[in-house]
Amino acid sequence: MIEKGRISHVELALIMYATVVATAILYIPYVTAQHAKRDLWLSPIWGSLSGFLIVVIIIKLAKLFPGKTLIEYSELILGRTLGKIIAFLYLFFLLHDTAIAFREYGEFIESAFLHKTPMILVTASIALSCAIAVHGGVETIGRCAMIFLPVVVALYILIYLFLIPDLHVKNIFPIMQDGVMPSIKGSLAPHAWLSQFSLMSFLLPFLTNQQKGMKWGLFSVIASVLTMVFINLGNLFLFGGIIINLQFPVFEAARFINVGSFFEHVESIVIAVWVLGGFVQLSAFFYMLVLGTSQWLTLPSYKPFVLPIGFLIILFSVWTVPSFQDMIRGMSTTVPFYFLTVQLLIPILLLCVAIIRRKLAN
Repeated sequence: MIEKGRISHVELALIMYATVVATAILYIPYVTAQHAKRDLWLSPIWGSLSGFLIVVIIIKLAKLFPGKTLIEYSELILGRTLGKIIAFLYLFFLLHDTAIAFREYGEFIESAFLHKTPMILVTASIALSCAIAVHGGVETIGRCAMIFLPVVVALYILIYLFLIPDLHVKNIFPIMQDGVMPSIKGSLAPHAWLSQFSLMSFLLPFLTNQQKGMKWGLFSVIASVLTMVFINLGNLFLFGGIIINLQFPVFEAARFINVGSFFEHVESIVIAVWVLGGFVQLSAFFYMLVLGTSQWLTLPSYKPFVLPIGFLIILFSVWTVPSFQDMIRGMSTTVPFYFLTVQLLIPILLLCVAIIRRKLAN
């Protein structure tokens, strides 16, 4: 096995939580509000269906092919040639997905603070930091998740606790004024983010207790959805209808904090802590891409690929997204269908073929 490290079920859940939530809390409120308006808090609930379904499928595949990732059992299920092709398509998608995640990080940092810094330098700096964690292996990323994520979650809870005097519950009404369809349309982005639970395939072989994979995978989905609902409600209570005009409402909410005229302008603290969660997310994406590439090429170690693939990620993050406006537009139009096609249909195809082949063999 290329990777010798091991992670606990809690570390698995935290890594997947970071993989979904780190950028979702920044972009989901704005993207969902474009369709759902005041019902944006309902959209993650509809989106949870993709998360739950994918976790169940990935766990079933892991039980059929213990110790294997999606890249490895694609060849076992579909044969060498077709399996290699499907695995390559998934890896290319993962490269694109990773590049988008790095670009999301870069756009936020650049728009918040580093206005005149070239985007490629912003993404290159975080890529270099993530490369160190990736080189350390899955255990390093798991430990980072255990240390950083409780701090990140606590901070975002504190933001809205400090803002309680400014929160207006009446902003939630009227609920479903235009029916259920706006919130369902708004759920496209949460569907896309939660479909990333297919990446569990790259972590399950290194789980110390395989029996807890399903339970903690589903728990991670629930935690991710509740976080999105909480953030969407908090922003709705604070901003009301103008939320559709705020690209980073969580960041804007942090600017509202003013406790006793001495505790204010905390947005810099919010960004500093958010970077910790973003670091875990980007390191996980980076690691899965490097590991999967090494498995596809049947190499004995993934570590020689860390820097070359890191360089490729940086280039793709600049090339594949022409501008911030194009990225936001894609999140509510083509990107969800692209994500769901790859991350939902490929695992479903693999599971169906595996079950049919097993029944025929019996």
